[in-house]
Amino acid sequence: MNVELNVFEVLDIAEQIERNGAKFYRRAAELFADGSIEKLFLDLATWENAHVRVFANMRAELSEQNWESGGFEPTRLDLPDAQVMAGLAVFGVRPNPAEELTGNEEVANIIRMAIQKEKDSIVYYTGLKDFVLSKAGKAKIDEIIAEEMRHVRILGESLEQRQ
Repeated sequence: MNVELNVFEVLDIAEQIERNGAKFYRRAAELFADGSIEKLFLDLATWENAHVRVFANMRAELSEQNWESGGFEPTRLDLPDAQVMAGLAVFGVRPNPAEELTGNEEVANIIRMAIQKEKDSIVYYTGLKDFVLSKAGKAKIDEIIAEEMRHVRILGESLEQRQ
């Protein structure tokens, strides 16, 4: 059975992924008293929360455009649950991805985990573009990918500074 996602669903999934990322980064920040690493993870959590708002705004903007133009994405045969897909996609199958962190990890290892999760999200969003039919929807997904690539760069620079 073919499943088509419209951009609204993709953005809903993106919001859940970003919420999961914020939980992960807040937990990582709790594990270290070092001001610079705590700040890095808290900044990432803040950016993830900001992305939730960006994605919500994208959905609202697209909704308004669709309303004004009278156009809507096609009906799907099956609707995925955004929370389940987000959990499976990037931050693991656990409802709370922060549970992956035991408190025994070194900073560099958590940064490596975070880089991998950000890269996984890029792959996920790139794959989701194939399910989105409209050019506007694909453009919104490209914006999401650019944000995640920025996180990879920031985390990579932080890892280099610690080596």
